[in-house]
Amino acid sequence: MVLPCGCIFNLDPTESMDNLSFLKRMNRCWQDHCRQTIMIRSIFLFLDRTYVLQNSLLPSIWDTGLELFRTHIASDSAVQKRTVEGILEQIELERNGETVDRSLLRSLLGMLSDLQVYKDSFEERFLTETNRLYAAEGQRLMQERDVPECLHHVARRLEEENDRIVSYLDQSTQKPLICCVEKQLLGEHMNAILQKGLSSLLNENRVTELALLYQLFSKVKGGLLTLLQFWRDYIKSFGGEIVCTPEKDKDMVQDLLDFKDKMDNVVQSCFARNEAFINAMKEAFETFINKRPNKPAELIAKYVDSKLRAGNKEATEEELERILDKIMIIFRFIHGKDVFEAFYKKDLAKRLLVGKSASVDAEKSMLSKLKHECGGAFTSKLEGMFKDMELSKDIMIQFKQYMQNQSEPSIIELTVNILTMGYWPSYTPMEVHLPSEMVKLQEVFKLFYLGKHSGRKLQWQPTLGHAVLKAEFKEGKKELQVSLFQTLVLLMFNEGEEFSMEEILAATGIEEGELRRTLQSLACGKARVLNKNPRGKDVEDGDRFNFNNDFKHKLFRIKINQIQMKETVEEQVSTTERVFQDRQYQIDAAVVRIMKMRKTLSHNLLVSELYNQLKFPVKPGDLKKRIESLIDRDYMERDKETPNQYHYVA
Repeated sequence: MVLPCGCIFNLDPTESMDNLSFLKRMNRCWQDHCRQTIMIRSIFLFLDRTYVLQNSLLPSIWDTGLELFRTHIASDSAVQKRTVEGILEQIELERNGETVDRSLLRSLLGMLSDLQVYKDSFEERFLTETNRLYAAEGQRLMQERDVPECLHHVARRLEEENDRIVSYLDQSTQKPLICCVEKQLLGEHMNAILQKGLSSLLNENRVTELALLYQLFSKVKGGLLTLLQFWRDYIKSFGGEIVCTPEKDKDMVQDLLDFKDKMDNVVQSCFARNEAFINAMKEAFETFINKRPNKPAELIAKYVDSKLRAGNKEATEEELERILDKIMIIFRFIHGKDVFEAFYKKDLAKRLLVGKSASVDAEKSMLSKLKHECGGAFTSKLEGMFKDMELSKDIMIQFKQYMQNQSEPSIIELTVNILTMGYWPSYTPMEVHLPSEMVKLQEVFKLFYLGKHSGRKLQWQPTLGHAVLKAEFKEGKKELQVSLFQTLVLLMFNEGEEFSMEEILAATGIEEGELRRTLQSLACGKARVLNKNPRGKDVEDGDRFNFNNDFKHKLFRIKINQIQMKETVEEQVSTTERVFQDRQYQIDAAVVRIMKMRKTLSHNLLVSELYNQLKFPVKPGDLKKRIESLIDRDYMERDKETPNQYHYVA
């Protein structure tokens, strides 16, 4: 079948004209050809729909028109080359920010697609040129711009290329084109981008850029894995600096809480709550927080104490509950939880005994959280402390009734807390010289208590005592809320006008360092009920004290705070040593338990079993020492032929 074609194409690729003019002429030829082919098809519509359809070997009129154009025009190498080069030139101009005729490009690329030469003649060259362009641009970006700018530039480039696909490129080009851009602008520079900018983005909390970083890296093969590794390393590094810098110990726990909040926000807002990133964060926190054994546990206990102590007005009950929940998250990461328990118990005892607890509900809430996290064994002693306080209240109600029935009622109102020795921290007994009225009342209580609980032993702890004294000044009567040591000093001034430090020391029997702090609180603090001669902030040998009759204060009841000796290094060491002593007992018990069950075991298997059973971090050398100790005490013995083998001695 021969179709007459009345169109004449005047298209000379060698003619001197710019590429844009050539493309416009090429487009006119194509549009004319399409219009004329449609006209011919309309004339021969019956032929096209009957005869051609019945003969499967015959092409349709439209296909024949396309074949004619492809053969005589598009397949001409010079025409094809100039057309493709012209299109590529226009795309490059657009990429460089210039405005181009998109409808022209859409028409010409549609022509190549219709003629089925799009892939071979255009796409391959287009992708090669794109690859070259973005490879150079990627290198330039890394050298000249900071990371936030790079990220926004890459996002803009991807948006532009997607827009080109919608506007004039064939859909089949989308995947290889976007892959090419992502590879050259991101894939080739992932490590460089993260090394250069991740730390600063996280430090400055650049949430928008971090979200963009995650979004872009999720598109590149291996991108999220690389980001995950850098994210984990950043947390370990930043957190390690918080934990391992002794100068920052004062703010360590608050810094850890703030850091955890910040990282949680990044995961939630920027990293799409990705499980892998959440788990990596937990692993990183656990790693760095245990880089410095024991200290974080101690400081967390003290931080909780500061929040649960009366006078902490910075938080409502709901806020306090939220703070405790956050603390528990940090607490979970700690390996040596027994260190936390030791310091927490010491601080809890102070809060309960001095009545400094902000809220019983908050105390019990914290206890419940610890029990849920570590089990009943962990909190049994702490619960025992609360139980002691409640039982003491009941005992005091009974004691008051008992005192009312006495023939000689006391002028002193006594309140006693009965503490079970195993539950509470150990306190060093201190013998002081109490007034006869106090001694007599102590004996009355002892008689009352032992009458109800025979076989028990009472040991008085004057270091924990406190009292309310009635005092008369020129201004009038006041009530002074003071410690027992302060009480003993002030009562001396009922007997005399002035005393030296040495006289007070001899009369009260208070330990010298404790007495200096007590006198300092009474004569050098805010409420100066004593005068010191000579004046000064510190109490020295030979200083003399007299009652300050001119003392004035707007309140009726005045609390005179003891000068708090900051927890000394010795106290911290002794608390830590007690923890280590307890650990030795636990190791010994575990070794004996395992050997009793297994009878015979090699050293490596025994150590492996111990690591499974012990809940605190321990070094192999420490385990070896405990095993040697048990061998010396005849709990077990070495095999005579195989020294690395142990036998249980029944």
